[in-house]
Amino acid sequence: MISKVVFGEPVRTDAITAEVETAKEAARFEVTEDEKSVTFRYALRSRDVVYGLGETMGKVNKRGGRYISFNTDTADHTDANPSLYASHNFIVVDGEETFGAFFDTPARVVFEIDWHDSGEIRVVCETRDLSLYQIEGGSAYEVCRELIRAVGRCYLPPLWAFGYGQSRFGYETEKDFRAVADGYQENGIPLDYICMDIDYMDGYRDFSFNEKSFPDIAAFVSEMKGRGIRLVPIVDAGIKVEPGESVYEEGVQKGTFCRNREGGYFQAGVWPGMTHFPDFLNSRARAWFGGLYKFYTDAGFEGFWNDMNEPAMFYNEYSRGFKNVLFRLALDLLFGNRQREKKERELLRGYKSFYHDMDGRRVRHYDVHNLFGGMMTRATSEGLEKLLDHRFMLFSRSSYIGASRYGGVWTGDNSSRWEHLMLNVRHMPSLNMCGFLYSGADTGGFGGNCDRELLLRWLAFSAFTPLMRNHTGKFTRDQEAYRFGDVEAFRKIIGLRYRLLPYIYSEYMKAALRADMYIKPVAFVYPEARGIEDQLLVGDSLMIAPVVTQGAGGRRVFVPEDMTRVRYDGEFRCEPAPKGWHDVDVALDQVVLYIRRGKLLPVGKAITNTAEYDVSELTLLGDGESYELYTDDGLTRDCKPENIRILTK
Repeated sequence: MISKVVFGEPVRTDAITAEVETAKEAARFEVTEDEKSVTFRYALRSRDVVYGLGETMGKVNKRGGRYISFNTDTADHTDANPSLYASHNFIVVDGEETFGAFFDTPARVVFEIDWHDSGEIRVVCETRDLSLYQIEGGSAYEVCRELIRAVGRCYLPPLWAFGYGQSRFGYETEKDFRAVADGYQENGIPLDYICMDIDYMDGYRDFSFNEKSFPDIAAFVSEMKGRGIRLVPIVDAGIKVEPGESVYEEGVQKGTFCRNREGGYFQAGVWPGMTHFPDFLNSRARAWFGGLYKFYTDAGFEGFWNDMNEPAMFYNEYSRGFKNVLFRLALDLLFGNRQREKKERELLRGYKSFYHDMDGRRVRHYDVHNLFGGMMTRATSEGLEKLLDHRFMLFSRSSYIGASRYGGVWTGDNSSRWEHLMLNVRHMPSLNMCGFLYSGADTGGFGGNCDRELLLRWLAFSAFTPLMRNHTGKFTRDQEAYRFGDVEAFRKIIGLRYRLLPYIYSEYMKAALRADMYIKPVAFVYPEARGIEDQLLVGDSLMIAPVVTQGAGGRRVFVPEDMTRVRYDGEFRCEPAPKGWHDVDVALDQVVLYIRRGKLLPVGKAITNTAEYDVSELTLLGDGESYELYTDDGLTRDCKPENIRILTK
């Protein structure tokens, strides 16, 4: 059951689509208000666990942390950083009382959850205009499902979007992309798509191609599709200020850009130089921006990657001092935190200096900052719904609750560090709690130099996440799976992903259509596993326990009931796994997974591309009697819960 308490005059976020009863007061929180904010307090019991908050630092249990919802372009993925790229203001208290709370405001929100052993939850919303959604349920799992139902049906990707993808900031020409495709296909490693970072553009301008590097983009897209590989271009949030350029001129003529405090169009420096930001909080501007994707769909593109939409900016028209990007990056390196703090102050000054027209309501960007990226995803999705007659791939860096209806997310510019593999493991259930099922991280890490061991262990985890993309930055070592000597281990682990596609696709689609989670903490089903954060349930049948420690030849695993342990080393080898703790060896070229008691796991034949996907001959592993296989054509929008075929062993 959900009810809401309304404070002031909330900005419309469209996060919740369900009809919700209005309550007179907050049921469990002590509420205090002042001229600028509303503060909520809740006294925690000693054994209470607090879940939620989607994409944040810290553990799955959020006790002991301080988190700030203020979407931030940051590669500093450490516990000292309270903000990442997204704001998901939903928490679940699981203890003597079990309930959820969604603080629906796009303004800055501070969550202190037993911070400095305070024994309380303290939530400070830096606005007096918000809605508090109060969610009741018998368990934390039920509370999360109530929120997911209220948000509305999750984004449904095409089948090919569940394939393996390769990406790099640094692929610049057709030759680069052909070389990557050749490397995978000549080594027999599965691949479905390659992402195109900003180097494909003409001067880093959205809706453009460098014609010297891509003389006939439609022909190149067609050529790659003929090889079973789709190209997925990046699209950034800013439109270059360039008189005479058609997209810029059209945006100016239509008045679809954000305004500065003087009434002109706000200018911020990003990759192409000075840009204007489309006003994604305005329905007319969203329709205009979504229609611009015709530039890509006319060339045959079917997948897209939205970025820099916190919005990120290197400087803006109100910045003090130098506006040279390279100079400012050098200052970052020389002066570290002092320079970054200065840049953050300039960012805040910029965010407080431009405005949105929310269909007649003028709003300062700072007060609705967290909504911007999610509304870019909405604009893109609504445009593609009109431009294409089938499903499309779409994922974004910045988001707010509700954006899960329009696209997926990835967790931004991580690094090739073991801690970031563990962070990926923790992010997945927390994002699912907030409705974001289609999610993943930069496998192998974006920054730094990944080694063979880390990439293999990361791939062994990413094989279970809906978005499985290997992505790295410029000036890092080559990170394609065929670059690490003997490729057999990579062929096996990425090949496992494709053999599990009948299960992964079925469980994702069933979860999306039934308002469920695809990945969840083990404790959501097995309370005795409370506190275990490095084991997860994937769909209805599987438990996974990834190896996340450098140099480890295996790990200790808690099996909460008698299960079937499956060791994959190119073949599936099953053995009993009795309830209890187990020390399990896991070689670098292996993946170990667990099938729950009374469940089945369907696995397919070895394939190297989703075009070869075939569910006519499946092997069923486990001790269950039947399995609900979701099946459709993987592309059209004819997606219904009834698309089920019962498999029996």
